[in-house]
Amino acid sequence: MEVNDTNEVKPKPKNIALVAHDHKKKDLLEWVKFNEGTLKQHKLHATGTTGKLLEKELNVKIHKLQSGPLGGDLELGAAIAQRKIDVLIFFWDPLEAQPHDPDIKALLRISVVWNIPVACNRATADYIISSPLMNSVYQPTLPNYSEYLNRLKK
Repeated sequence: MEVNDTNEVKPKPKNIALVAHDHKKKDLLEWVKFNEGTLKQHKLHATGTTGKLLEKELNVKIHKLQSGPLGGDLELGAAIAQRKIDVLIFFWDPLEAQPHDPDIKALLRISVVWNIPVACNRATADYIISSPLMNSVYQPTLPNYSEYLNRLKK
């Protein structure tokens, strides 16, 4: 929570990760441009090439990671595991084999492990970005992994 000059309590901006495969970058750029006003209220993160394109399109600073195939997907997964990302918008191409498919699967898996909203297509991204929860305080329920973590102590 943040307090502004009028002592009004406002929710902190969300950390939104934006990723797109090559054949989906145009779709993501169109979606981002349409939602520019909302997205500029939040902190944006992206993998390499996507981040550069988004910075140019929105004229806003994007926290850029490595390109996906060079480790960006793994960097993003680590940020999710550290609870530094609140939402993942990942326009992936289901019709194109990717050389880093295991990294993509790991990124999607870790998003589910830590219960963050994930959009893999424009329709789901529209639902997430238009949710009243985007501009309010929201604390996702974190799974209880204590039994898993303590399994070897028995």
